[in-house]
Amino acid sequence: MQTKTVFFGTHDFAATILAGLLTDENISVELVFTQPDRKVGRKQEVEESPVKKLSLKHNLNIAQPESLKDYKLPTSDFELAVVAQYGLIIPKSIIEAFPKGMINVHGSILPKYRGASPIQAALTAGETTTGITIMIMDDKVDHGPVLSQTSLPISPDDTFTTLSQKMALEGSKLLLDTLHKYIGGEITPQVQEHEQATFTKLISKDDGRVDFSKSAESIYNLYRGFTPWPGIWSMWNDKRLKLLKIIKVEKTLPPGEVLLENKRIFIGCGQNSIEVLELQLEGKGAMSAEVFANGNKTINGEKLN
Repeated sequence: MQTKTVFFGTHDFAATILAGLLTDENISVELVFTQPDRKVGRKQEVEESPVKKLSLKHNLNIAQPESLKDYKLPTSDFELAVVAQYGLIIPKSIIEAFPKGMINVHGSILPKYRGASPIQAALTAGETTTGITIMIMDDKVDHGPVLSQTSLPISPDDTFTTLSQKMALEGSKLLLDTLHKYIGGEITPQVQEHEQATFTKLISKDDGRVDFSKSAESIYNLYRGFTPWPGIWSMWNDKRLKLLKIIKVEKTLPPGEVLLENKRIFIGCGQNSIEVLELQLEGKGAMSAEVFANGNKTINGEKLN
């Protein structure tokens, strides 16, 4: 007999988790909650979430409330809920509405990196391993008992995009295996070691501003965690300068100082330097370092802030 399930999710990671659920003959996804369509990009075009796009392909029932604060589920027949990268606060009344609980797919080995940005936090901290936790939600942030966990390595050149793709695939496999055992009564939920908990925060555009007094390693990790959003940036001539692709180099320059050398762009850091391979000045399109250097020679010797 199929377990009647509600899914809550929005972004690409969540879409991969939902796709896995739809392959399981023991799970019936009855309703999908995803964030409302948003205006994105310079043209502010309305875009559906990856989860909504997938749900439409499979003719699933979709709900897109702006908030769940006063939301009432349309029926009490649902048995289980699965949450992955939803992005809205889920009130206690909804968490407790499912007899088999609300299961969360979280992108870290809890209790480390609770909160909204665990993948970004691991990358910006320079971690070499991360993992997935399948847990039962309660009314505190990533606080509920753990059903299963798995770890995986972080590659030195992983960005948020590449790492989250790998983690979503691992999370999908782990979730299906865990649900079978959990629904069958084969798993005993384990209380987290709450005193070991660390927390992440909601990320804003301002968090991507580069402090060149920090080491090239630290700035490169910031780039990895914040690619593609919010990106890393600085200011030049009162305009935002986005650093779209960078690498670390062993070159000594004063922090923030720009060096144009053989149509390459280097910026000094607190320790070593970064080389900028692709960048974008406010009001312009993205361009290679060579193209930018040809048209903006006056940046040589400038100090970014």
